Amino acid sequence: MPPVTSRARAARFECTACGHTAAKWVGRCPDCGGWGTVEEAPDTSPAAGRSGRPGVAPTPAARPASPVRQIGQVDLETATARRTGVGELDRVLGGGLVPGVVVLLAGEPGVGKSTLLLEVAARRARDGATVLYVTGEESAGQVRLRAERTGGLAPHLFLSATGDLEEIAAHVEAVDPELLVVDSVQTVGTATAEGSPGGVSQVRTVTTALVALAKQRDLPVVLIGHVTKDGAVAGPRTLEHLVDVVLSFEGDRHSPLRLVRGLKNRFGATDEVGCFEMNDRGIAEVTDPSGLFTGGLERTVAGQTVTVAMEGRRPLMAEVQALVATRPSDTPPRRVVSDLDSGRVAKILAVLQERCGLRLHDKDVFVATVGGMKLREPSADLAVAIAIASAYHGEAVRSGLVAIGEVGLGGEVRRVVALERRLAEAGRLGISRAIVPPGEVRTPKGLTAAPVDDLRGALMRTTLEKDPDLSPRG
Repeated sequence: MPPVTSRARAARFECTACGHTAAKWVGRCPDCGGWGTVEEAPDTSPAAGRSGRPGVAPTPAARPASPVRQIGQVDLETATARRTGVGELDRVLGGGLVPGVVVLLAGEPGVGKSTLLLEVAARRARDGATVLYVTGEESAGQVRLRAERTGGLAPHLFLSATGDLEEIAAHVEAVDPELLVVDSVQTVGTATAEGSPGGVSQVRTVTTALVALAKQRDLPVVLIGHVTKDGAVAGPRTLEHLVDVVLSFEGDRHSPLRLVRGLKNRFGATDEVGCFEMNDRGIAEVTDPSGLFTGGLERTVAGQTVTVAMEGRRPLMAEVQALVATRPSDTPPRRVVSDLDSGRVAKILAVLQERCGLRLHDKDVFVATVGGMKLREPSADLAVAIAIASAYHGEAVRSGLVAIGEVGLGGEVRRVVALERRLAEAGRLGISRAIVPPGEVRTPKGLTAAPVDDLRGALMRTTLEKDPDLSPRG
């Protein structure tokens, strides 16, 4: 048996999907769970020669590039945000783009990431700023066609179709832009790193170089990133740590609604949401999106209830619809839930049956939202319960009513966060009556709040108070 050399002892293995490192090979990555993604990484020791990165010998201390200063003497101008020209994006960014910031915008294919950033680039260019848009996924002609369709042509907007990091750096040196957009970071490669573009080593090296470029030139850089099938940002975990801001661009291809959420922001809050709408001319801001999620406040159909959800710090009116249908005797009951938490809906159905006497065990129940709005927070429980009860009895909920509250397993109605902000949004949109959890709450002018202790009491404040089925089950 040959002796174990020092090179063998220094072997290192790395996951090509997430960048996790291990001392020995394993079939499945313990971090991301990928099978067959762990491979031997190149040797980075000083003796590796040409097969790895050469070692860096320690050098004597050099003179600092800039002297240290008291924190009160630091110029705030270097951290002042410049607006992008797209108000909804500025809302999520915390006011705009700070000089030297690196932003990662991630989203599913086809959701509109390139369209949004081309619009940002065009607006900044029309304001007189020099903008460089680099595309590694499309040809220059394809981007030009999209710009013509969306009205994105501007004299100060420069375009480069390349996937070479060194060439991008040369373009930045020549153009001296005030904003750099790279579409996408997974398509950019460099000869100084192992592997092909999109690999762990390539993405890490490219991102590190672009971050250094941004800091050296005080240049805002916006990177488009891919996501995995699970919705996570593709590439090594260090990618999210290297950049300053991580944004998630969400949307359903069957709905025009698009949402930009902040997942990380070193210069602002991460609880803001920007709303956009895709149309034939590209993407447009939606400054008042509540109308997208409601079918009108005048309801004449049973099974419709309005609530107010919180998307970050933004209250949005949302409509819940329910349908309760009699099923054939030889088939099991169906529970179809769209854009709601199916587990919470199942809990509400059980509470309605056990605490309020609604016999739903032999009925088909369908529950959905309007406009593609996804409701995951507990505050929608009360609206879901009222919509199901309304559909069960075949009676429409009173017009101009909104329901906000969490429903517990005992049928009690619990308080939710930002209740007064939700009620203010409901009052602004013409709501006159609200069913809310117990407790004191300030309401806007023209809106009356009716506190309820339990779900049965909430149903009795709708058109259902005279229905004999509301008596408790014996």
